[in-house]
Amino acid sequence: MSWRAGSVSSVMCWADRTTLWRAIRLRAVFAESNIFHMVVEVPRWTNAKMEIATKDPLNPIKQDVKKGNLRYVANVFPHKGYIWNYGAIPQTWEDPGHKDEDTDCCGDNDPIDVCEIGTKVCSRGEVIKVKVLGVLAMIDEGETDWKVIAINVEDPEAKDLNNIGDIQRLKPGYLEATVDWFRRYKVPDGKPENHFAFNGKFKDKEFAIETIKSTHGFWKALISQKTNSGGLNCKNTCVSAGDSPFCCSTDEAKAVIEGTTTCGTEDPIPCSVDKWFYYEKE
Repeated sequence: MSWRAGSVSSVMCWADRTTLWRAIRLRAVFAESNIFHMVVEVPRWTNAKMEIATKDPLNPIKQDVKKGNLRYVANVFPHKGYIWNYGAIPQTWEDPGHKDEDTDCCGDNDPIDVCEIGTKVCSRGEVIKVKVLGVLAMIDEGETDWKVIAINVEDPEAKDLNNIGDIQRLKPGYLEATVDWFRRYKVPDGKPENHFAFNGKFKDKEFAIETIKSTHGFWKALISQKTNSGGLNCKNTCVSAGDSPFCCSTDEAKAVIEGTTTCGTEDPIPCSVDKWFYYEKE
């Protein structure tokens, strides 16, 4: 079940007709410590601000709405839309009650984000296996917002990319463009530039994996009610009733999906989405 970006009334999709954030396993290959599942929220080159709706039943992917209008990421020269396939690692959570010792900021209350740098433009809602290469520590309005850098294991370049230094060597300029994108993408909306821990330097694969493990631990505490959910919808189809009070049966999940409002009339994408924004960097 899926809808395209453009309809205010019902812009959402489910991957494999199940919960995106809660029910897809964290690891893709247990024998390989750096291979994880990724849920694609935003395909490369697109602008619609799609994200896993953590407060909705079964956590579908929805387009963000602000003041009744669908949200789109601006094109800040020289970038067009998102410059990677953008998404999240399931069964992770950046705990807003935990202050990270490296960033000195609490988590942003979302799953950990992933920038997939392979050659294929993925589809929204697609679940892929990615090889983790490194991580960037962004500070977004006072919150820790990790950005994992990874590549689809099926990409022809995946065999040559094994750590963050390989990206610098084989894709020169891509990491710098990534920092530039995250630093400036909110400026057209009237917000200040974002900042980064570690002076905007990427941490390596090992650091990234430990960060993912940490956010997985926060997620496990969340679904076992050791942490306050704070309004998040934690219904989960892959845990047992003995492990979590949020256990949701397949029949219950199916009923939620079947009871979803049907598509409304698709709104046209505004012409302003294709505008290029120029401004002098700080």
